[in-house]
Amino acid sequence: MPGRHDEDFADPFEARLGAALRDTGGAFDTDGAALVTAGQARGRRLRLRRRAAVLGGAASLALVGVGGALVLPGPGGGGGAVGASPAAGGQQVTASPTDLLPTAVPPSPVPGDIMLAALKHLLPEGEVRDERSGGGEHGSAFATVVFDDGRGGGALGVTVGLLEPRSDSAAQMTTCPDKSAVPYDSCDSTKLADGSALMLMQGYEYPDRRVETKLWQAQLVTPEGYHVSVTEWNAEAEKDMPVTRPQPPLTLAQLRTIATADVWRTAAESLPENPKGVPDSGETQPQAPSASGPPVLEVLTDRLPEGLDVVSQEGGDSAEYGYVIVDDGDGRSLVSVQVQTGMSDVAGDLFGPDDDTLGDGTRVAERQRPGEKGGEGVVWWTVDTLRPGPNGERVLVSAFNSEAQHTAATREEPALTMAQLREIALDPRWFN
Repeated sequence: MPGRHDEDFADPFEARLGAALRDTGGAFDTDGAALVTAGQARGRRLRLRRRAAVLGGAASLALVGVGGALVLPGPGGGGGAVGASPAAGGQQVTASPTDLLPTAVPPSPVPGDIMLAALKHLLPEGEVRDERSGGGEHGSAFATVVFDDGRGGGALGVTVGLLEPRSDSAAQMTTCPDKSAVPYDSCDSTKLADGSALMLMQGYEYPDRRVETKLWQAQLVTPEGYHVSVTEWNAEAEKDMPVTRPQPPLTLAQLRTIATADVWRTAAESLPENPKGVPDSGETQPQAPSASGPPVLEVLTDRLPEGLDVVSQEGGDSAEYGYVIVDDGDGRSLVSVQVQTGMSDVAGDLFGPDDDTLGDGTRVAERQRPGEKGGEGVVWWTVDTLRPGPNGERVLVSAFNSEAQHTAATREEPALTMAQLREIALDPRWFN
């Protein structure tokens, strides 16, 4: 209720959440019983997530720095919907968590109605409808709405999760991507006074822009590893819905205000210690080590055949990924390398009975297929390798007949042959 003091709350988390929202102006009532449950699981618990095992190296470039934009649940999934309601900062908003969460997913330690109420509290004046919320399965919580300021509705959402502090994945969330991998109109990455990293980007839902659905986002990662993602579109759903307005409803400044609100950090502190699907044996779970070999670009550029000009490159000192755009005079070509460890358990997904096994036990798979990012006429050639032994050392080399996966082909075939890609993938320096 308005005027309720922090000491009246049943749990400190409830008090801190209410205080964080009051700091933004206006009154806010929290659901005491739901927040007691959240308080029981409060505290920061970070778990390093294993990377997607079968993600192609070149395909993953489109994710680097983009920040894992929120995927909106479809009808009948990810939470129930309620009727339209006005959004005004500071108004009292109440809802039942069980009405907003799908019956198949247990309630999140950060209840869905709390996530929704916090988001609506931070929105400017306008109509809010199609409210959905949920989380907890994978150590994150989300709320999504369609927000209409009178000039057309736009999907908008916030997710809160945990990342390993100072890890590559944390850095990638707030690093502007190379435009050769991801098209965008503007991107700015800054360090805030408290040490948090913030990226603001105006981009597109479809890399090839076959539909003018715009995706604007704010990605925040705090020094503690709290990750806040705020995303919006100029359509009422991220995909398969017509564009309703020229731009998404909120400005970048408004996205920044929402992303940096203290309420999300308070929510992140109460994410579950053991999300659904994460074993709880009472012991520390072993983690796959990161690749620790030479920088990818060092080996890749050294192995490029003569006659190729390197137009641009990305990867720095990373031992895990890098790419170059080369030109032999017949058109530009993207060549990328991804290096992973701990991949032995997915060998059956990566390699088939017809793929090569070398004398030392190294598995080799060669593939030629169409591109997957919408570029007209693009082909994608790969050589995938897995060294024998307990470390599960994988090297995936990819080449395209374009300078970016989402742009049209610049040549008939990639600039490197399959044999040259194979030589790069099998270079002995990757894990030395």
